[in-house]
Amino acid sequence: MEVPRKIPTIQDVARHAKVSAATVSRVLSNPERVSEATRARVHEAVRLTGYTINQAARTLRMQRAKTILMALPGIGNPFYSTVLEAAMQVATARGYGLLVTGRLGDDPARWLRDYYVSNRADGLLLFDGTLVTQTLHGIADDARQMPLVASYDDVPDPRINSVVTDNLEAAARAVAHLAEYGHTKIGHVNVRNESDLTKPHQRFSGFVQEMRRRGLEIREDWIQPGDYSMADGRRAAAAYAAMKERPTAIFTANDEMAIGLLAGFREHGIECPRDVSIIGFDDITVAKNYFPALTTMSQPRVELGRVATEALINLLEGNAGDGDPVHIVLPSELVVRQSTQRLAGG
Repeated sequence: MEVPRKIPTIQDVARHAKVSAATVSRVLSNPERVSEATRARVHEAVRLTGYTINQAARTLRMQRAKTILMALPGIGNPFYSTVLEAAMQVATARGYGLLVTGRLGDDPARWLRDYYVSNRADGLLLFDGTLVTQTLHGIADDARQMPLVASYDDVPDPRINSVVTDNLEAAARAVAHLAEYGHTKIGHVNVRNESDLTKPHQRFSGFVQEMRRRGLEIREDWIQPGDYSMADGRRAAAAYAAMKERPTAIFTANDEMAIGLLAGFREHGIECPRDVSIIGFDDITVAKNYFPALTTMSQPRVELGRVATEALINLLEGNAGDGDPVHIVLPSELVVRQSTQRLAGG
């Protein structure tokens, strides 16, 4: 009769590695707190013993779900597919599950608080800029350790942990690119600052600042509103096409609106870049595969997903520094393609 093999325990790993059980636990839960040599011994002992973490028991013991909730403004938005993949890779490597949700309903603060208090999720990756973050203060006992990292276009609340791109500076560089190509009549398709309607969106602010810095006229009729969609880009194209005098170049606050603008202009017999140069923002996959290929400000999507997830897990595990909110700004890159060209005679 075969004797059942004893399931290896954390004490078995500790004996093999010649360290304490507490050290093994630290290596498996907070490896950055242990020296590289000790980590190597523990991992080798885990391999030799065949030890596996009882995640369910560990969760009950720690009173944590080991799960992160990720809120996206639109799961079908192509910008977020790369962000989501990077976040999933980091979460899995750190031993966390990842739940994904779309827009959070009429009372998102209450919904999130219920998730947190009921231990269904330890923290939130917030990519949905429509959520007013001021309503979330007090969701945790320690306001400095709110289990939330926001990562969207505008994060005006200084008390919220954030990982964002340099929207203000990147928008200014987009305008500078058009101006350096000789364009002085520049329009803009902008978006609202959903998290604080009293403040302008940073990409709009960057547009205004660079136009003023260069002494260029900002015409209200050349500033068209949008909501990130291709449909709004087409609507803006119809508005521009009806004008007696149009801008020779347009900066749009995201690529989807830029692509809608390109398609809408074509329907009105206005060709890009022959008649108008267009620059977008984000560098979604279709940007380089559209015709003409779209000049754009490329956001580091992989870095956004990776850094935001790392920041949240570090926060959850008590490795977020001095307790002040985390604020990380990642640089964007100008990618010049065929949708912008030098103005004739410029």
